[in-house]
Amino acid sequence: MSNNKQGVSRISISLSEQLLKDMDLLVEQRGFESRSQALASMIQHQVTEHRCEFGDEVMAGTINLVYDHSTPALKKQLTDLQHEYIDEVISSLHVYLMQNKTMEVILVQGPAAKLKMIADKMEACRGVISGKLQLSAALLPQVHPLTGNEI
Repeated sequence: MSNNKQGVSRISISLSEQLLKDMDLLVEQRGFESRSQALASMIQHQVTEHRCEFGDEVMAGTINLVYDHSTPALKKQLTDLQHEYIDEVISSLHVYLMQNKTMEVILVQGPAAKLKMIADKMEACRGVISGKLQLSAALLPQVHPLTGNEI
């Protein structure tokens, strides 16, 4: 019989009765298989957030923007930023919303601090209504390895 828990450690925590009830409700509503799975997911989320805030680890993620596309020069400014950071920007998707609004999702990969700086520059552009950097500890496979013989 194979051991599916290989590499897993058990811990014990103490929670108030109300927090435990709230946790059980969250487990049920979000469809987790167990309390352990829910706690592991929450801890992983917090570790990732910590790495994003305090680390320089290479991460993958998205920069999610909503902006007023009628703002003069905004689209060019955002495009220029993506070209400036071409090593980190993988691709982008535009969705045209109502009332001159555009949602743009930019797929990025690179050192967390640099991705945060890029997102901050984009969010600071006049006409950007909202922006959020969402990072993951997972990495994208390299799309095309550079060999040094590029044109």
